[in-house]
Amino acid sequence: MRPLRFPALLATLAAIAVACTGGSGGTGEPPSPGSSPSLAAQVASADLYTGAPQRLLVGLFADDGRLLSYGTVRFRVAYTGPADAPLEQPELVAEAPARYIPTPGTPAGEGQRPVLTQPSEARGVYEARDLRFDRPGIYVVQVDADVTGLGPVSAQAAFSVADRPALPAPGDRAPRTENLTLRSKGVPPAAIDSGYVVEGKIPDPELHRWTIARAIREGRPAVVVFATPAFCISRFCGPVVSAVQDLARRYPDRAVYIHVEIWEDYQEQVVNEAAAEWLTLPDGSLVEPWLYLIGPDGVIVDRWGSLWDPAEVAAELEALPS
Repeated sequence: MRPLRFPALLATLAAIAVACTGGSGGTGEPPSPGSSPSLAAQVASADLYTGAPQRLLVGLFADDGRLLSYGTVRFRVAYTGPADAPLEQPELVAEAPARYIPTPGTPAGEGQRPVLTQPSEARGVYEARDLRFDRPGIYVVQVDADVTGLGPVSAQAAFSVADRPALPAPGDRAPRTENLTLRSKGVPPAAIDSGYVVEGKIPDPELHRWTIARAIREGRPAVVVFATPAFCISRFCGPVVSAVQDLARRYPDRAVYIHVEIWEDYQEQVVNEAAAEWLTLPDGSLVEPWLYLIGPDGVIVDRWGSLWDPAEVAAELEALPS
């Protein structure tokens, strides 16, 4: 039995979305003078580590329940030292623009300025790419945004960076996992795809034909999404699986496409062995969703956590050797 752990932002956005269900939907207009909301930041990246380019994902939300969406913001990242020996003065280590990454199926917005929106209008995170951390420890990201109707605002959030990745990472040989497929015998359909619980059938059979091990044996690139559409606390797992289905339709010959369900038995809180093999953290918990791109040589080309831009994944698919 393994507990699942989620990036705090995803749980926060899910809670906000639930709280706002049934509301008016809002207009995204700024509050009246004198009642401007305060902005908070939450890091959505997991398993950050030193020595390789990293993606830093941050979500921003107001205390009135609205989310910051669209446009671009700027990240300023400072190192504050080891957790048990903080520095007297944080050291600025990186500055970078960060673009808005919407949840698949929600609008990306227009223009360069962020705006506060209701969760029913837009949900997403801001991503800065190719950040490098040269020391493990605690970091703080300051997000600076010029928000429509509010002007310049800032928010900060702390996050940790490890010396090395806890999960399979780019450059590693992919585990030769025998994940469940439609051919697996003696397993309930919901263990293959939790979407069965909702739809009464496997909703994406084309993503359950291959094992990771078979793809590696046959020298086939693989796009592998680890997610639990029916039981995902963030409510983002269904959309990201749908995004992989769309990639499979657009690039059927570039790779095989695999969806690994997280739960073997949700009621008993038993995790599938395939998910546990890839996603177990040092404390024994798991974090999802994740997307992996495995090359034809069985080496991990790239990985994405929480949310990702399907266009970026498509570009890396197109760059694979034919």
